[in-house]
Amino acid sequence: MFPADPGALPHVRFPFSPPALFVAIAATMACNTHAADAAQGFTEDASLTINARNYYMNRNRLQQADDNIEWGQGFLGIFESGFTEGSVGFGIDAHAMLGLKLDGETRMLPQTFRGVSLTNHSFDGWLIEGGQASFTKPYNQSGHVRIGTSYGSLAEGEESQHLNWAGVAWSGVPGLTSSLYAAELKDIWNQYYYDLDYTYALNEVVSLNPGLHFYHTQDTGDALLGHIDNNTFSLHFTVGVGNHSITTAYQRVNGNTPFDYISQGDSVFLDNSQQYSDFNGPNERSWKLKYAYDFVGLGLPGLTSALSWSRGKLDLTKVDPDSPGYSAWYSAEGKNARHWERDIELKYVVQDGQARDLAVRLQWATNRGGNGYGVLDQDTDEYRVIFDYPLNVF
Repeated sequence: MFPADPGALPHVRFPFSPPALFVAIAATMACNTHAADAAQGFTEDASLTINARNYYMNRNRLQQADDNIEWGQGFLGIFESGFTEGSVGFGIDAHAMLGLKLDGETRMLPQTFRGVSLTNHSFDGWLIEGGQASFTKPYNQSGHVRIGTSYGSLAEGEESQHLNWAGVAWSGVPGLTSSLYAAELKDIWNQYYYDLDYTYALNEVVSLNPGLHFYHTQDTGDALLGHIDNNTFSLHFTVGVGNHSITTAYQRVNGNTPFDYISQGDSVFLDNSQQYSDFNGPNERSWKLKYAYDFVGLGLPGLTSALSWSRGKLDLTKVDPDSPGYSAWYSAEGKNARHWERDIELKYVVQDGQARDLAVRLQWATNRGGNGYGVLDQDTDEYRVIFDYPLNVF
């Protein structure tokens, strides 16, 4: 999950999201103001890519009259410098984004943060990192806001001032990865994460992949979302046979609040986090079965598919109805609330020619609930059509 770069020097990189014009100015200034040897390291590994994304989503909530339809065209420019030479290498990441509304704005641009991060690859097989972020730019906004949570509801005027994190990842054994991270969302929670994943090849055809993910979340400071004491874990086991793979997963939320994470963030690595639902409700237990196939076995390289089915059972009666952050999850009829989701995905990546790396992804999710689950969500069908076209400028 976090690949290390054996033998590299400590690195410090400063990410920011300036206007497109400033990207070119920043790159020019860096080349002119460094000494020749440092400038060489800064520029020789520099790259500039532009990714064009066309994103269509149709979310049909069956108990409502209108569908939620989003369609937009996004452009993301990413400049990454090399690192200066010396005991500590410095580099710059610059991002420029443009979103065009066709019929809504939503997930066509990535979330970014305003802050500082430090990364160290100098120890063989290890990655060490940490940082602080005070603001984030959501998917569909041009300005920055304070960092919130995906499932908790903060009272008007209350907000967290910053997110701190630190962690270490290890990949010193072939096929094995493991990481340990800690994060603080000020005055909301402390969250700790551990994972372990191992892929073992029995032979040239068959492979086995067990793994686990574990989170512990505890309220801290002013506890703006109220009392939180949540342990959530998931286990998976995948058997790969040639171009086929079958995955089974079990996930458990131990706590009277849902497993929560930062708003719009990619910080959730639970196995049953699906296209539509995270299966993360209070005291929820969920199971998943997934089948994936790579069509290279039929002479169609670049075409992949996946089909999964998940179901969960949760107890909403134990949620504190007076919780300042999660009272909406309470339901007197939700002791045995249930829901299930079916996900289908088909993806094709062009392998060569002028359109090389153009990716087309089709996704379809169906989620249905019962036994009091309706207090949280409605029966939903969701369709997504995504085109990604990366262009390497240099």
